[in-house]
Amino acid sequence: MEKDAIYRIKFLNQDEVYEVYAKHLYQSDLWGFLEVEEFVFGSQTQMVVDPSEEKLKQQFEDVERSYIPMQSIIRIDEVKHNGVAKITPARGGNVSAFPMMPPKNK
Repeated sequence: MEKDAIYRIKFLNQDEVYEVYAKHLYQSDLWGFLEVEEFVFGSQTQMVVDPSEEKLKQQFEDVERSYIPMQSIIRIDEVKHNGVAKITPARGGNVSAFPMMPPKNK
């Protein structure tokens, strides 16, 4: 029997990079959004607590489904095991966001 896939999703949220793990992700019926379900966090038996993972656990505690805008997605990987969910500051670089609306012609 094949084990369920786990996905690592990295996305931008208010000048921070969120890295979360989930069991299901879909292209949403809401145009331009990725639908994420069943978030996976580290086990409760760990002795060391990561504050950013705890913040994410609290943020997504009662979330059944999350809709993430496609332009916020940095990367999606299918992984064998879930890792530590984390929040890191977004660093400036030479990459800019793809424009959403074309300029209006006059």
